Amino acid sequence: ILGELSKKLAKDGLVAQMAPEVEGFLMQGVDAEQNFRQKDGFDLVSTGGYYHSLPLDHLRAFVDRTAEALRALGYRNEKDHAEVAPSQFEINFSHTNVLRACDQILLYKLVCRQVATSMGMTATFLPKPKRRINGSGMHINVSLARNGKNIFHDAKGDMGLSREGHEFVAKILNRASDICLILNSSVNAYRRLDPNFEAPNQINVSARNRGSMVRIPIGNEKSARVEIRSVAPDSNPYLTMYALVKIGVYDELPAEETGDKRTRLRYLPGTINDAIRVFKASDYVTELLGENPKTKYTKWKQEAANRSPRELGAKVKDDEVLYHHEVTNQFLWNLF
Repeated sequence: ILGELSKKLAKDGLVAQMAPEVEGFLMQGVDAEQNFRQKDGFDLVSTGGYYHSLPLDHLRAFVDRTAEALRALGYRNEKDHAEVAPSQFEINFSHTNVLRACDQILLYKLVCRQVATSMGMTATFLPKPKRRINGSGMHINVSLARNGKNIFHDAKGDMGLSREGHEFVAKILNRASDICLILNSSVNAYRRLDPNFEAPNQINVSARNRGSMVRIPIGNEKSARVEIRSVAPDSNPYLTMYALVKIGVYDELPAEETGDKRTRLRYLPGTINDAIRVFKASDYVTELLGENPKTKYTKWKQEAANRSPRELGAKVKDDEVLYHHEVTNQFLWNLF
């Protein structure tokens, strides 16, 4: 469906560009997810974070080896580094069209897992594998181009963003709760959405407030973009980008809000069950995906939710890891 949307954009003279920032954690031992037990939790390989990853550190060695493998595959790496949380990493690569970028995300995660396994460790993209530290996100930097020109840039616009850029943001914020189950598709993802750990759950936009779902970074003619920060690294990138771009380009612009309604704080659903309820009740999601795909997706996510307690509690539970869709996929791949 993302491919068909890209063709429609091309007919309308548009190209959607995307640069993802996919965070992950490095854990002790091979198959750490499949062997996870709540009473023990995950064992981090490093206590290092920003500026605290030494040359012989396991995390630094993993990042360097993975970055080298990605460059050999043709990735245009821009940054590769340890992240804020201990044992957390991020490797950023240059923007490209959305379909190619989604392909790159899946291959990136596969390379990370393979490199980690070769080093006797596990790379995991669970959004919140450990409590009391930052979780992992997949920040989506997106822009639109027409005739090779970035139409999100306007040096005189509010926050340096053009009218088209602001309308794109307004449409996404208007549908944020409806599509939260797409952007955060696992039980574990809802542990991450806490602004105290740089994981925004506020449905608003800001140039500086990192508790906001959408941030407008400083940009120029080439780099002007919007950054959608409330996406989990275990979401389906194709479905995520289909939803975001389809809404941002083709949805109706919401009525202008005034007074208390404009300034009040709105929040994303706090659990997967809340997200399922909103998703299921949304007529717009039916229009976006179609009745049958929506019903199937809701069914799969409800089955995942039913395997875990309705209240997340303080500790990461066995079921939210062992029945996680990516962990299950890895288990099945290992059988072949």
